[in-house]
Amino acid sequence: MGYRVAVVGATGAVGRELLRILAERDFPVSEVVALASPRSAGREISFGDKTVLKVQNLETFDFKGWDLALFSPGGSVSAIHAPRAAKAGCIVIDNTSHFRMEPDVPLVVPEVNANALKKMKRNIIANPNCSTAQMVLALKPLHDLFTIRRVVVSTYQAVSGAGKDGMDELFVQTKGTFVNDPPTIAQFTKQIAFNVIPQIDRFMDDGSTKEEWKMAVETRKILDPDIKVFATCVRVPVFIGHSEAISIECEEPVDLAKARHALRNADGVILRDEREDGGYVTPIECVGEDDTYVSRLRIDPTVPNGLGLWCVSDNLRKGAALNAVQIAEALVAMDLIPSKSH
Repeated sequence: MGYRVAVVGATGAVGRELLRILAERDFPVSEVVALASPRSAGREISFGDKTVLKVQNLETFDFKGWDLALFSPGGSVSAIHAPRAAKAGCIVIDNTSHFRMEPDVPLVVPEVNANALKKMKRNIIANPNCSTAQMVLALKPLHDLFTIRRVVVSTYQAVSGAGKDGMDELFVQTKGTFVNDPPTIAQFTKQIAFNVIPQIDRFMDDGSTKEEWKMAVETRKILDPDIKVFATCVRVPVFIGHSEAISIECEEPVDLAKARHALRNADGVILRDEREDGGYVTPIECVGEDDTYVSRLRIDPTVPNGLGLWCVSDNLRKGAALNAVQIAEALVAMDLIPSKSH
């Protein structure tokens, strides 16, 4: 059986990745439509090796009769059009932050909490923040073993998390540095080339940024409401691939051998932890990969039942597009997509 699938925000970085991954993973589609803003309507975009789609206008598109819509157009656009698609009977998987913390919208990383899909009430499912998605993948097998109670995480996030314009800004600033051009700053608060910026998203009243808040509340919603999370999120001059240094405190004593075994056998996780030069994974090595890589696993002797680790993941794939497609695959596997007469 094939499904009619709409990709919303198809001309953006994540939208293009959604189309690519749907084709790569041979998702059972009978029809695919690419949707974007009116200014992008009429453009052509690839789906797989042979199919070219003509982008259609999201604002006038009728979702009636479509099975799935994978949204990545920006929160304000999703706020308008995702409920419209859901009301037409189309299941929405939304990549923006707009619906994540709404109590009747499941927030899902399939390897961690696929059963939350059974609680879908509004035909809308939320995809978590990219930095949250890779962290909960690394934490889940450890939480099952030792019951994590506190997480302190520092992120090193690629500019692609800010979209194509963020990637362009890093490229232009890097090139300009070698010819003494003054940097043009538009997408970030300071120069990003040859620099790091300890701010992602806006500041909140308590001094945290919105990105740091997202990591805390989303982890609790996905994994366990009792976990405390303290995050420091930093933008770094890397094009693709988020990195995280994570320290955890557990209720149970941590057995390093058991932790290694659990991570080796966890879905969506690859453990590469060789205690030698280069025996770890860096962001440039995870580009185009589906899995989250865990390295530098070690006991933290400064706290009771402490453990430290390093993890990296392709933020455009597992952090966004891949996770959305995996949610769609889980819906199919769990027979949660109502049948339609096409």
